[in-house]
Amino acid sequence: MADIVSGKTGEFSVHVDGRVVWNKFETGRFPEHEEIHSRLDALA
Repeated sequence: MADIVSGKTGEFSVHVDGRVVWNKFETGRFPEHEEIHSRLDALA
């Protein structure tokens, strides 16, 4: 199960099965589609 979690302070993170796939706070930017796809492939 995947969730996109957005907060009030511009937070943005993508979680899959309780694991963080992307965190805007850590990277300082939104992900490109390819980055999300490659990180999802790495989980498989």
